[in-house]
Amino acid sequence: DIKSLIVEPSNARVGVETGHGVFCSATFQKEVDVKEAIDVLNSFNGVEYWKDKLPTPLDAEGNKEVLVGRMRKGLSDNKTLNFWVVVDNLLKGAALNAVQIASYIVEND
Repeated sequence: DIKSLIVEPSNARVGVETGHGVFCSATFQKEVDVKEAIDVLNSFNGVEYWKDKLPTPLDAEGNKEVLVGRMRKGLSDNKTLNFWVVVDNLLKGAALNAVQIASYIVEND
């Protein structure tokens, strides 16, 4: 149930013209498998998991994708995932993101 999803993000600001990086912790009701979570993320249009390289705000600049990396289980329990996310904040934080969300709602309603 998404209403009970607990997310505790923090933010790392770096000196780039555009881009945004966030370290996220997501806690679920049941134990979560990292590989399965990565597979689910990769199934979403507009999300890309980087296995071999940590994505940076510079990688996200001009990129319409949400870049995720360094996913791992939480230290406190097996119900928590920690991961790093970067986006071009001018694309995903602005009009393109609104259009993509609206398109998703129309297609899945």
